[in-house]
Amino acid sequence: MISVLILSFALLLLLGMPISILLLTTTAIVIFFFTNTPLTILVQQLFNALDKSVLMAIPYFILAGGIMTEGALAKRLIDLMNLVVGRFRGGAAMATVVACVFFAALSGSSPATVVAIGSIMFPALIKAGYSEKFTTGLITSAGSLGIVIPPSIPMILYCLIMNVSVAELFMAGIVPGLLIGSVLMGYTYILARRHGWRQEKTYTKGEVFKVIREGLWGMVLPVIVLGGIYSGLFTPTEAAAVSVVYALGVEFLVFRELNLKKLFKVTLDSAVLSASLLFILACAMTFVWFLTAEQLPNMMADFIISHVSSWWMFMLLVTILFLITGTAMDAVSAMMVLSPLFIETLNRYGIDYIHYGIVMVLMIEFGFLTPPFGLNLFVAMGITKKPLTSVARATFPFLILLLLCVALITFIPEISLFLPNLFLR
Repeated sequence: MISVLILSFALLLLLGMPISILLLTTTAIVIFFFTNTPLTILVQQLFNALDKSVLMAIPYFILAGGIMTEGALAKRLIDLMNLVVGRFRGGAAMATVVACVFFAALSGSSPATVVAIGSIMFPALIKAGYSEKFTTGLITSAGSLGIVIPPSIPMILYCLIMNVSVAELFMAGIVPGLLIGSVLMGYTYILARRHGWRQEKTYTKGEVFKVIREGLWGMVLPVIVLGGIYSGLFTPTEAAAVSVVYALGVEFLVFRELNLKKLFKVTLDSAVLSASLLFILACAMTFVWFLTAEQLPNMMADFIISHVSSWWMFMLLVTILFLITGTAMDAVSAMMVLSPLFIETLNRYGIDYIHYGIVMVLMIEFGFLTPPFGLNLFVAMGITKKPLTSVARATFPFLILLLLCVALITFIPEISLFLPNLFLR
C-alpha cells in the first residue's frame, strides 16, 4: 500500500497535476484498492476539514491585506518609517525593511507585503541611487517577512494541521521575524557604507506632525489585532474581521483614496485566492486523516528513530528534505504534506510543535524566494519588470542570510519559544 501511495503521488506530481487534486486522487486510489472503506468518506472528510471557525481568519486577512495594498495605509506607513530611520546611511533601504515588518503585521500575507511596499519603494530607491540588483533583492526578500511576522496565513494553516494554538505560534514568530529583519538591516547598512548610499531629506515641523499623525493609523492596527488575541478579547478569526473593518474605515473615512471599483477588484481577487487556499487545505486534511488512520506517522517514526540518533540531526534532515521537496511543489503545500508525517517522530524526540512550526514557516519563506515556485519572485517580476532569472540572482545574497537565520533558529529553540514560554505557558 505504501509503495502504491508513494508511486501515485510521485507520478501525479511529475504530470503537473495541481497539488489539491493530487492529494485527493492519491487518497482515493489507495482507499479504493487497499481498504473496504467507501469513497464517499472523502466527501465527509472534505467537509470536516473546512468545518472550523478559525478558517474564516484566512479570507479576512487576505482581504485586509488587499484593501491596505490598494489604499493609502501602505504609503503612509512607508512615510513614517522614512521619517524614523531615513536619515541614517542606507536609511531609505532600512525604512523598506521596517515598513515590511509592520505591513506584515497588518496583512499576514507575504505577496501582499511585496506588492504594497515594493510598488512604492522600488522606484524611490532607484531614484535615490541604490543599485537595481540590490533594490530588487531587498524588496523581494524583505517582503517575505509577511509569513513570519504575525498574523500569518501559513501559521494558521500549520495550526489547523498540527492542532496547536494559533496564539502561541503567532507569538513565537515575533522574535525570529525581528531577528531576520535586523539581519537584513545590518546587511543593508554595510552595503550602504561601502557604496555611499544615502538619501538626505529634511522635514519641516508641520511635515513631521503630518507624517506621524497619518502613519499612526497603520501602527495602531497590529496593537489592536495582536493585543486583542493575546489578551483574550477576541479570537484570531474575530481579529481578522476587525482588521478588515478597521482597514475599510481608515481607507474610506480618513484617507479616502480607495473607491468602490478598487474595492470590488480587491474583494474578487481575495475570494479567488481564499477559495484556492481553503480547497488545498481541505484536500491536505483528508490526506492527513488517511495517513493517521493507517498509522503511517508511527511507521515513519520507527524508521527515523532507528537511523537518526539525535533531534538536531533529524531537524537538519527535515530542512534539507523540505528544500528538495520545494523544487517540485510550492512551499505551503509541502508543509501541509510533510508536517503530519513527522508528528510521532516529534513526540519521540521531544521537539516542541511550536518550535517545529516556526522552522517550517521559515522554510516556506525560503521557498517563496527560490525558483521554480517562488511566489515572491513572480510578484517582484511584476513590480520590477525584470525576468525571473534576474530577480532570482538579485535575491540570492539575501537567501544566504535567510538560510543562516533559519539554521540559528532551528538549533536554538529558545529563540522561537522565549515569548510563548514567558507569557502563555
